[in-house]
Amino acid sequence: MNLYFCGLIGSGKTTIGKRISELFSLPFFDIDQEIDRRAGRSFHELVREQGWVPYREIEYSICKDLARMARTGSAIVSMAGGTVRYEWNRDILKGTGPVILLEASIPELARRVEKANRPRVNPTATSQEEDLRLLWENHGHKYLSAADLRYNTEGKQIERIVEEISQLILKDPLFDEFRRAL
Repeated sequence: MNLYFCGLIGSGKTTIGKRISELFSLPFFDIDQEIDRRAGRSFHELVREQGWVPYREIEYSICKDLARMARTGSAIVSMAGGTVRYEWNRDILKGTGPVILLEASIPELARRVEKANRPRVNPTATSQEEDLRLLWENHGHKYLSAADLRYNTEGKQIERIVEEISQLILKDPLFDEFRRAL
């Protein structure tokens, strides 16, 4: 049984996921980092050179591997920003662990990633903020439907976020099955 963090870019999936994995002494997997490893280069380069299709193919392969792993052990997983936008990823991961949607306002997310020079999903977007706004307008319902729990990270220090989420994991009935798998 895995525990998944999803959300738009800049929501804190990797930072929070790593800290939670350390706290619970569980392996940590970051889908973007795994795509980099499998592609042999940064996913930014992959997308710039070949587009989003090869990225999504590798992402789906990783999701299948994570679903298989969840049957025999537990891990903390940071999904890529768009993983839950695709039905095939949601379907393969369904039932393999709870999903926490990390949220913050669009301006805050844009501020967090402004220096990352990430490839935009909407090529017509003139700014990172516009890209994020369009993503949420067009796909927000997919993030919400994939989530078992929503958690807002805005204005909170990482220590507080990790403490609050770890308490939810330890006490909330939503995480009973995950705790039993530990």
